[in-house]
Amino acid sequence: MSVLIDKFDVFAGGFWLTLQICVLAAIGALILGAVVAVLRISPVPPLRAVGTGYVNVFRNMPLTVVMFFAAFGLPALGSNADFLRIPGLDAIFTRLGTDLPYFRFALIALVLYTAAFVCEALRSGVNAVPAGQAEAARSLGLTFGQNLRYVVLPQSWKASVVPLGSVIIAMIKNSALVGFFGVVGDLSQTADQLTSAEGFAFVPVAIGISIGYLIMTVPLGALLDRIEKRQAVAR
Repeated sequence: MSVLIDKFDVFAGGFWLTLQICVLAAIGALILGAVVAVLRISPVPPLRAVGTGYVNVFRNMPLTVVMFFAAFGLPALGSNADFLRIPGLDAIFTRLGTDLPYFRFALIALVLYTAAFVCEALRSGVNAVPAGQAEAARSLGLTFGQNLRYVVLPQSWKASVVPLGSVIIAMIKNSALVGFFGVVGDLSQTADQLTSAEGFAFVPVAIGISIGYLIMTVPLGALLDRIEKRQAVAR
């Protein structure tokens, strides 16, 4: 078990990189998932079809396949991922020290995959809003966008918080795959480095990696339990 102390800096570095991936992927998935959810409930059939198609494709596709296409398909579209560079994000990546192509590819894969589940979590919240609320808003002359903004979404968030939290927890655990698709330095790649390259025993290393993921997921799970209990009391 001495590896946990001797290589603490390595574990800490892996945890920090994994945390960056998870936070950025969660933000991206929440934004994209909200957009897809709006498409899913849109009164315009073509937009609804686009949203439904997106969810059906990514929700039923293994994350490993999405990661594979992101890691080996996107590089074929542009050298060093130049086509993915966005000025604002470039500054963030540079400051974090993660301005690496495969970091971007892993982030894209996690966002695209998780957004499908975020969409369904949000849609379940929208479906929990009584239909009379939307009908009353329409009778007052509110447009579809105004109806969503002022009536439906504010009420649906309460019903969506717990499902969304569960989706984010699943995404944190799914992030363990990024180390096997070119991202150097995350927790899973750190485990491979310590066991394969440096010859440390697998079990102590696995315990250290597990602690890193538990630090991210357990507090979030506890927060969701508290929110769920408060919602139950409010009802």
